[in-house]
Amino acid sequence: MVNENEKTIKQHVQQQFGKNANKYVTSERHAKGDDLALLLGWLPVENTWNVLDIATGGGHVAKLLSPHVQQVVATDLTRPMLVAAAEHLKQAQCTNVLYVVADAEQLPFLDSSFDAVTCRIAAHHFPNPHLFILEAARVLKPGGKLVLIDNVAPTEKALNQFMNTFEAMRDTSHVRCLTVLEWQALAEKAGLQIEQSVMNRKPYNFPVWVMRTTENEEQAKAVEQFISDADPAIRAYFSVHIENENVQTLEIDEWRAMFSKPAQTT
Repeated sequence: MVNENEKTIKQHVQQQFGKNANKYVTSERHAKGDDLALLLGWLPVENTWNVLDIATGGGHVAKLLSPHVQQVVATDLTRPMLVAAAEHLKQAQCTNVLYVVADAEQLPFLDSSFDAVTCRIAAHHFPNPHLFILEAARVLKPGGKLVLIDNVAPTEKALNQFMNTFEAMRDTSHVRCLTVLEWQALAEKAGLQIEQSVMNRKPYNFPVWVMRTTENEEQAKAVEQFISDADPAIRAYFSVHIENENVQTLEIDEWRAMFSKPAQTT
């Protein structure tokens, strides 16, 4: 049962991503990140596989995996986002991708349906990440793999609060970046075992990054002011570079991990 607050959050996510759909298709960060090569290197893909890409966004993971597997099911909560992804992949001649409007926390698939599940740079928009992990584990076949890539918050309280605050100021559909320890605990509770993981520092061109999701110049300036006014130690952690009183770049943490669902024993 979805409560009214969660319903409102998800409706806002749909609105935010619906109007910015094409930006995510064309975003260099989303289309060409080095995590795509890592993902393909980690997954022992086979041409018989059925793969689920949760919150596909611009469809970049689906596009990557399409030539290597039997079928990719690309889901997204936002129909216009899914339409944009479908057009993107049609142009790329990805003919084995099925598009399904679906909530990551309540997937419309049977148990043990997929050889692999992927979710890239999306989970910080989910109101209930524990439900997402449980659902991902449920639809995986025994022995199947889950690859999760997302921005993560530091464990230190002040840094954690700062990051989640500026993310919410920049993107009003942001819910929360979890810490690595939180993700590990959720995966363990879902019965998943970690196989691979690596931390990454993601540099951002601030003007480009902030304008991808802000509504207007005033909102963008508020984000910039919040970051500029931060304690020097906090700015140092996020490698904030200010030039001529304008924020030019910053860096945030990203966690890349692959989990496996235990194989059935006889």
